[in-house]
Amino acid sequence: MLQWDKLYSMQYELDTFIEREKKLGEESLVAKKIVALLVEVGELANETRCFKFWSDKGPSERSVILEEYVDGIHFLLSLGLETNLRYSSNHNEQPITNLTEQFQKLFGCIHRFAEHPSQSNYDQMWDVYLCLGESLEFSEMDIMNAYLEKNEVNVNRQKEGY
Repeated sequence: MLQWDKLYSMQYELDTFIEREKKLGEESLVAKKIVALLVEVGELANETRCFKFWSDKGPSERSVILEEYVDGIHFLLSLGLETNLRYSSNHNEQPITNLTEQFQKLFGCIHRFAEHPSQSNYDQMWDVYLCLGESLEFSEMDIMNAYLEKNEVNVNRQKEGY
């Protein structure tokens, strides 16, 4: 099971460090984090190549796709911290077999959250994101380990002046 408290705590430490180093003060970063999440989801879709009907080239390696997936986790957690929300759902979303349709649904959820950052919209965004992870055949252990690794990379990047 994903250790939500641990993930939020680690993300809080990273976000706090970045905001202090970049002297962001009390500036709201919600809009920027939403755009960042949309970009990360787009990069994830690009690595799966699920929508590229014109190409015979297959998806990127699983490790590349997993790294892109956890980049999205960072921004989902960060958005929760920024809006004082925590994921509280039972993950009752049913996966859609078509990855392209899942990405489309996720983009819609992110847009709804951007328009109305409520607990229910936050939970639905997470539910759809976690379903996408299931469709990509990532276990909770895969996600947790990849998040821990990528968080360490992100912390080191910030310390090195990324």
